[in-house]
Amino acid sequence: MTFTARLPHDRPPGDRPLGGDPSSERRLPGVGAAAVAVVFALVVNHFVPILSPAVVAVVSGAALANLVGVGERLKPGLRFVAKRVLRTAIVLLGLQIAVPQVLALGWRTVAVVVLATGVTFTLTPLIGRRLGLSPGTSLLVATGVSICGAAAIAAMRESTDDSSDDDAASALSVVVLYGTTAIALLPLAASWLGLSPTQLGVWAGAAVHEVAQVAAIGAASGVLVTAVTVKLGRVILLAPIVALTSYRRRHAGTDAPGRTKRPPIIPLFVAGFLAMVALRGTGLVPGAVTTAIPQVTNILMAAALFGLGTGIDARILVKGGRALLLGAIATGLVGAVSLAGVMLLV
Repeated sequence: MTFTARLPHDRPPGDRPLGGDPSSERRLPGVGAAAVAVVFALVVNHFVPILSPAVVAVVSGAALANLVGVGERLKPGLRFVAKRVLRTAIVLLGLQIAVPQVLALGWRTVAVVVLATGVTFTLTPLIGRRLGLSPGTSLLVATGVSICGAAAIAAMRESTDDSSDDDAASALSVVVLYGTTAIALLPLAASWLGLSPTQLGVWAGAAVHEVAQVAAIGAASGVLVTAVTVKLGRVILLAPIVALTSYRRRHAGTDAPGRTKRPPIIPLFVAGFLAMVALRGTGLVPGAVTTAIPQVTNILMAAALFGLGTGIDARILVKGGRALLLGAIATGLVGAVSLAGVMLLV
């Protein structure tokens, strides 16, 4: 009598579990855990609005991984939300951006945004190198501070392979720490400097990291519309900056040390983001959709960042003093350049 070894995926069709693709079933526990984390993040955000669901979710993921541990049953679903769901969230983020509203702010405000973002994104990796930080950490800190916080960090990490979970954790800690601090300090500084409400709104939108943090400043200071519109103008820059970074790595021919790779010039999800921006600009998107899409995007982004958070090693994060220093320098840089632009042009 002979026996033939059979791998799990070699089962006859009739032996497959009911309900379709078994890979989908393997994802269910992790996706379910992410769904619970999203509900928790939304509840926390409801009572503490300055903490965005994305930030709460990534902290929750890190807490689960470091205090309890992530079992093997959860990992397929967590990988799914950290990759596929993340890309969907970034694509849908484009529907929040009304380009005509951004352009209506005038060329001076647009110039402030572009200059502050460009200078910060260019100089931060150079400073990080001088501080002895890894290229991945420096790039993600530059991306999160100069563009749009957690969403930008996640998008850049998806587009390049030279950054790790710990690099992302360091960058996210910068966004949380300094962005939250700005909620209290930026309005006080604006009052001391004698800025007008319009100048405050432009400065907040051009300098503060997360959309939720900008909204908190705008709501408290009576400049919500201006601040958030300027901030969304920064979000538009996510696509060209990610595409430019991907192009540079493609031209160099390497991405991670010891491995040759040619990443796409424009990752597909970034192209989708641009397509959604263009679609929103046509005016064909129903008002009900544009009203609902921020909440949908927040939910998907929170799920994705929970998955990302489960890969964070807190022991390494605690040692990241230089990353926090780089974050402070980058935050000061984007704040100083945008303030100078506001005082000169707005």
